[in-house]
Amino acid sequence: MPEDELLYELADLFKVFADTTRVKILYALMESELSVGDLADIVGASQSATSHQLRILKQAHLVKFRRDGKSVIYSLADEHVNTILDQGLTHICE
Repeated sequence: MPEDELLYELADLFKVFADTTRVKILYALMESELSVGDLADIVGASQSATSHQLRILKQAHLVKFRRDGKSVIYSLADEHVNTILDQGLTHICE
């Protein structure tokens, strides 16, 4: 069994997936890199609320960002995020 500290970190990671808006953001980013404004339109939330959710996703190392002039463009941190979402969806659809 993994050490307790790793189990706490894993539990915290899964808590991030407990919000539908965050999951929608991750699915949108599976398709392409997007700005906060584009993500807000896609998930149907304000830019402020979307920024707040992106901050949580960044802290969990699920998304990354880059600057493009004055814009900030977000993308998934790595392929593991795709795998987590795909496996979760497969599990609930069985």
